[in-house]
Amino acid sequence: MPDLALVHAIERATLSALPAPRQSFDGPFVIKAFHGGTGRGNAAASLDPSPDSALPARIARIEAMYRRLGLPPRFRSTPLDPAGLGELLAARGYRQSEDNVVFAGSTEVAAVDAAVRDEGGPTEAWMALIATAEYQVPARQAEKRETPGLLAAAGAWLILREDGEDAACLSSVAGGGCCGIFDLVTRPEFRRRGHGARLIRAAAAWGRALGATTLFAHVAGSNAASRALQESCGMREAYRYRYWLAD
Repeated sequence: MPDLALVHAIERATLSALPAPRQSFDGPFVIKAFHGGTGRGNAAASLDPSPDSALPARIARIEAMYRRLGLPPRFRSTPLDPAGLGELLAARGYRQSEDNVVFAGSTEVAAVDAAVRDEGGPTEAWMALIATAEYQVPARQAEKRETPGLLAAAGAWLILREDGEDAACLSSVAGGGCCGIFDLVTRPEFRRRGHGARLIRAAAAWGRALGATTLFAHVAGSNAASRALQESCGMREAYRYRYWLAD
């Protein structure tokens, strides 16, 4: 059974870290809409697992909102779902994504790294690294460029340099005692050299300096290499979530 207090803290930190220009609430659900890129910025998610007698009508309203905004309805299912959400979505024809795993640990793994610099935003150098990841489609990249203007929490856009070249990057957001790491990308020719772990530890140092004690990351359940990386940095699985997608 997941620690719901930890889940709640990380979910709130995730919502802060991935802002969207259009946001609304319906009961326990926060509804986010951006350019249709990253799931977390374009999905509805509950922050309260209490029973919800109005859930069927709420789902219909959220669906209608996404349709009106020109986006496919998408729900992010976490341990904070009200009972019956999955069954109701399945009955409406939604399909499930694979599991995503949220890892959490302590920022005590922090290590300042002289080869890591903070770009202060998604600069062209940082975006060039992001573009080397095949899943970073144009809508996702557009959202990343616009994030600084929407972000209230502190953010960092880190690049690790090796042999005179920008080798790897990640972004990090700190707030509410949590430091989240996102967008970890290493150029193919620099992989398997430990750059991911160095960036995670550098991000932990950055977040720790701002008072963060909890370090967390979201990883696709099928990405065994990334899961092993988080574990090598002292993080352990805290909970899982998945998306329910409408065609």
